[in-house]
Amino acid sequence: MPPAAAEPLTPERILETTEEVLRRFGPAKATVVDVARALGVSHGSVYRHFPSKAALREAVTDRWLGRTADRLAEIAGAADQPAPSRLEAWLEALFEAKRAKAGDEPELFATYSVLLAENSGVVDAHLNELIAQLARIIEEGVGAGTLAAPDVPAAARAVFDATGRFHDPQYAPEWTSPTIAAEFEAVTALVIRGLRA
Repeated sequence: MPPAAAEPLTPERILETTEEVLRRFGPAKATVVDVARALGVSHGSVYRHFPSKAALREAVTDRWLGRTADRLAEIAGAADQPAPSRLEAWLEALFEAKRAKAGDEPELFATYSVLLAENSGVVDAHLNELIAQLARIIEEGVGAGTLAAPDVPAAARAVFDATGRFHDPQYAPEWTSPTIAAEFEAVTALVIRGLRA
């Protein structure tokens, strides 16, 4: 049902509606016309905010990834916590966020997997942001003497790569395994032990 016409058409409202349309139709069938129809506006109105279907889908992908990045940034920035604890909490939050998205809304997760493949620039920026957050934690740990890493950016990338099984969408089918939590804890403990000063 289209929202009240008096509600202004904003990029945020368009993105929220686009997510609903993607949930309903999937990425292959969802169109800008479907989004406009759900909003009760012409597709030209949507194009005034997003110049193409690709730009709209890219913005939706960026918004979806940003939710995870924002939560992780809070953990990375919690300077009152020791770096090893923050690193563990950050890795756990990343895994839980990805696992929740895959488990709670599998159709939407599948949709976003398609969008992620289409929007490699958005994905690359997201991955770089996450690795920068890891680097911040590690660098602060090195400064405090709780972690050791001669090359902080390389260490951050290595941590991200070493834990890929717990955040890379290609491994999502494994995230429901009854042993996955123990496996995650073992890998995380090994990584943090390896970084301790």
